[in-house]
Amino acid sequence: MALLLALAACTPSRPADQLVVAIESSPVTLDPRLATDAYSEHVTQLLFDSLVRVTDDGRVVPELAESWSRPDPLTYRFTLRRGVRFHDGRELTAEDVRYTFASLLDPATASPHRPLYQMIDRITALGPYEIEFHLSAPHAPFLVNLVRGIIPSPHGEADRDLARHPVGAGPFRFVRWLPDERLELAAFADYYGGAPAFSGIVIKILPEETIRLLELQKGELDVAQNTIPLEALPLLKQDGRFRISTSPSTTYTYLGMNLRDSRLADRRVRQALACAIDRPAIIRELFRGYAQEATGLLSPLHWAYEPAVTRVGYDPARAKALLDAAGLADPDGDGPQLRTMFVFKTSQNEPARRVAEVLQQQLAAVGIGLTIRSYEWGTFYADIKSGNFELYTLSWVGVVEPDLYYDLFDSASRPPDGLNRGGYANSTVDRLVERGRRTADPAARRAIYAEVQRLLADDLPVVSLWYPMNVVVLHRRVENFSPSSSGDWRPLAAVRLKR
Repeated sequence: MALLLALAACTPSRPADQLVVAIESSPVTLDPRLATDAYSEHVTQLLFDSLVRVTDDGRVVPELAESWSRPDPLTYRFTLRRGVRFHDGRELTAEDVRYTFASLLDPATASPHRPLYQMIDRITALGPYEIEFHLSAPHAPFLVNLVRGIIPSPHGEADRDLARHPVGAGPFRFVRWLPDERLELAAFADYYGGAPAFSGIVIKILPEETIRLLELQKGELDVAQNTIPLEALPLLKQDGRFRISTSPSTTYTYLGMNLRDSRLADRRVRQALACAIDRPAIIRELFRGYAQEATGLLSPLHWAYEPAVTRVGYDPARAKALLDAAGLADPDGDGPQLRTMFVFKTSQNEPARRVAEVLQQQLAAVGIGLTIRSYEWGTFYADIKSGNFELYTLSWVGVVEPDLYYDLFDSASRPPDGLNRGGYANSTVDRLVERGRRTADPAARRAIYAEVQRLLADDLPVVSLWYPMNVVVLHRRVENFSPSSSGDWRPLAAVRLKR
């Protein structure tokens, strides 16, 4: 690796006033109503603004909205900023806000986010700059769920193809997308918050870790957030051209399981999987210590985090005993035959493949075989969304609102309208997560979600793995970049480039 880095050093060929960022895989869509994968979310954060945004400490603050009020517990009234322009020059008004959320609720849009807004009874534009939402029932996470990019209404035209040619009101406007190669964004001169201080962003799609590292060392990349092999950090720290920023994150990595499989429907098998995984060793060897063992969806940074939950440690002997009790006996004692086999799906992302290979070795030690199948991102993610899997690993990036427990684990929240992809069903969890979204008092909500965390840590519908740290490598010419705990890309708009 040191030799590769030395060979790579040369003069960059990119424009001096353009920011170049690396991403591991191509986004699935640039329509904020449809985006669910991290790559799509990252790019849409630069192209679209929302009514509100959520700060790192969990506060909801205005964005496109100038202010809001609650005339009664079921009504939210927003006053919009005046003079906000879409990238095509059209003024953003209350009708665009109304259209955005009406289209999210329209089954024809097929938005995976539709369940987040089904409590909306009606949306009324009270004038060009005032919009009112009336709910059918109290909904505590409603404001947080309004963090959704506002799109232009068609105004009698054919609806735009936002998935490939997005038009938003964010700090950057779309220029072009060369699939599996690059996206190009230009600074939006008429951005209401002030145009970015550089001409635009080039997002290079670089699936190979080694290529990302070489591009960085050649001076062809300015920002690499959570995309550089951790073993290269000591060498990069010695190179005076780079700064490395590390910080805790709210990203959660887990082992997903299809509970419709009769073996995985048995809690003892899920417990055995958890006992067979040596998370401290993986964090130490693969993550070089840049991760923390996870206890559940919410990280210790979150206001509703509950530390007093069951923690399953590495215990191969207990894993074997649990498998025996579940009827998955070892057919030949210490011989080569396995108790059972699972298909493990992963993307072609190199760190994800390495994790899969380590899990394969660790599970084999207790008699569980894994057949690893690696797919390009779009295919892999489509299988996960549709429930076409046995085992997989994925991450939830930037977990903010604990109502995500409803989306992931309520028995009514199953695909295609929900995110309970593993088919989990627990009536007690259902009651709690449904109560949590109806409860406004923060202390009462925290108590509800503490119980949810305790129940899920016992029942293990997924196996919590780790909270990876944010690791950002910055070229020294990049100034004023403050990474967020959620790992989102909005801080890129505040960057300044030294010449």
